[in-house]
Amino acid sequence: MNVDGVILAAGYSSRANTFKMELEINKKSILQRCIEALYEDCNNIIVVSGYKHEKIEKLVKNYLKVKVVYNEEFHKGMFSSIKKGIQSVTAERFLLTPGDYPLINKKIVKRLLDEKNEVVIPSFNKRGGHPVLINGSLIKEILAEPEDSNLKIYLNKKQCSYINTDDEGILLDVDTIEDYEYVKNIVK
Repeated sequence: MNVDGVILAAGYSSRANTFKMELEINKKSILQRCIEALYEDCNNIIVVSGYKHEKIEKLVKNYLKVKVVYNEEFHKGMFSSIKKGIQSVTAERFLLTPGDYPLINKKIVKRLLDEKNEVVIPSFNKRGGHPVLINGSLIKEILAEPEDSNLKIYLNKKQCSYINTDDEGILLDVDTIEDYEYVKNIVK
């Protein structure tokens, strides 16, 4: 499989009032759960850090395929982290997700990888989620996007393919402690 993973973990976690990447669900951090969902099917996983860089390095130290890249411009927002992370992609395609989606799973990843389109997005109840599968040939275009752009603006210019799932986990990120409690209650 010629696929890399890019996981965004550079943000401030300001709405959570704690560093959410290290919050645990069933003895694994949110970030580790995200890594493990991609791990089996990716050649390499690039975790983009920024805020609390040292904590990110500690969380990923036992994963041989994980490389941490530091986004010195993380204060500019998520799109700057996307651009930083995709610069390290060497595979033909890459899976992209924020690191605060702890319910992404291997089954969804495998379904995405069966698709051959330029951009493949999982959806639940007609809402797109994560991870997004993107062809590596689009990296130069994404890097050329203006600084005030974002992934949604970029993807709106592309012909995206959606795969319907019955898995609400592709939509559930942890922005607040309430989100964390909700997700924890789903995972038994």
